[in-house]
Amino acid sequence: MALKMRQSLSAFERAFVEESEADRERGERAYRKAEQRLHQRRRQRVNKSGSLRFLLLVLVLLATAVLVTVVMFKTLYIVMG
Repeated sequence: MALKMRQSLSAFERAFVEESEADRERGERAYRKAEQRLHQRRRQRVNKSGSLRFLLLVLVLLATAVLVTVVMFKTLYIVMG
C-alpha cells in the first residue's frame, strides 16, 4: 500500500510540475502577445500623427504661398499705380 501511495504521490507531483510549467508558458505567451499589440498600436499612432503633421505642413506652405502672392500683387499695384 505504501508503494502505491508513493507512486500516486509522485504521479501527482509530476502532473503538478507539468501543469505549472504549462501555466507559466501560457502566461509568457499572453505577455508577448500583449507586448506585440502595444508596439503595433504605438506604430499606428505614430504613423497617424505623422500623416496629420505632414498634411498640416502642406496646408501651411500653401497658405504661405497664397499670402505672399496676394501681398506681392497688392504691393505691385500700389507701386505701379
